[in-house]
Amino acid sequence: MVRPLLILTGVVSLFLALLGVVLPLLPTTPFLLLSAACFARSSERLHNWLLAHPRLGPFISDWEHGGAIRPAAKRTATLLIFGTGGLSLVLVEAPLWAKGAMALTFLGVLTFIWSRPPSPRPAGAPTPAPAPAVSPGEAPAPD
Repeated sequence: MVRPLLILTGVVSLFLALLGVVLPLLPTTPFLLLSAACFARSSERLHNWLLAHPRLGPFISDWEHGGAIRPAAKRTATLLIFGTGGLSLVLVEAPLWAKGAMALTFLGVLTFIWSRPPSPRPAGAPTPAPAPAVSPGEAPAPD
């Protein structure tokens, strides 16, 4: 019962992540990471497909191997947060306490992003192939 629910959650979150690529206020990364986590626990085939994806795979692989975020992605996120966050603070009519809460949220997100280690691989490096699954009690195949 849990496996189908995880697969469904993974598919829905992947759909939301892809929508987030084109919709400015819908975040892509959290949905993409949720999708990868759900697939890792429910479907090796879907998880490997996601890791092998030429655009999405490297970011997921970096995150799964140490919570790393590539420097270029950090810079892009910072620019987007300053741009959209700054516009929101200026254009949205809200009480001062609400604007303060928004600014603190932006600051918290930026602090988290910049506290993550950089990716161990250069930006153009290929994503390593996912390791083959080993059944419990089975020794891994020699290289």
